[in-house]
Amino acid sequence: METIVIISLLVAAYLLGSIPTAVWWGKRYYGIDVREFGSGNAGATNTFRVLGKKAGIPVLIVDIVKGTVAVLLAHLSPYVFDSNEFVNLELGLGIAALVGHVFPIFAGFRGGKGVATILGIVICLTPFTSLMVLGVFLIVLLATRYVSLSSMTAGLSFPFFLNVVLKNQNETLLIFSLFVAILLIITHKKNISRLLKRQESKVNLFAKKV
Repeated sequence: METIVIISLLVAAYLLGSIPTAVWWGKRYYGIDVREFGSGNAGATNTFRVLGKKAGIPVLIVDIVKGTVAVLLAHLSPYVFDSNEFVNLELGLGIAALVGHVFPIFAGFRGGKGVATILGIVICLTPFTSLMVLGVFLIVLLATRYVSLSSMTAGLSFPFFLNVVLKNQNETLLIFSLFVAILLIITHKKNISRLLKRQESKVNLFAKKV
């Protein structure tokens, strides 16, 4: 029975992550698929770029909430809160939601890069770390106006803040933090190439979309 519950929660987390917020929002209110424009990704950044902040902000919020709610599903399990099993399940649910966001079953497995969903996961798992990481993201974004560079820098800072500054003792969380940092580099390979060639687009979140 316990195994069935855990599997069901993991499937639910994947399906939650698979909600293609950017795709559905763009099609519903603008009649376009954001994956056919801009960077071609179904994420908040591309939504800001293609549709503007009125579409980007709700997409960003929902994508963050997907990660947070997925982790909170662990409370429906038979595990004792804060036990090793509980924490491991939280991480498993977060990863399932992240996989769903990157490879959404509801959108032909063509999703986003998972930055907002990762933030939602981290907010739930370790709130103080998320504030530090978010601070890094905002500083780099304001200094460079490159969302991709800001995301990668924030991702790379995650293991440092969690394990060095906050002295995390959970090995599973340590592995997860390294996984996140590596994943963000992998999913931003094209951005890295454009950054090196100085071809990466800069953003202005305060600009109005015509």
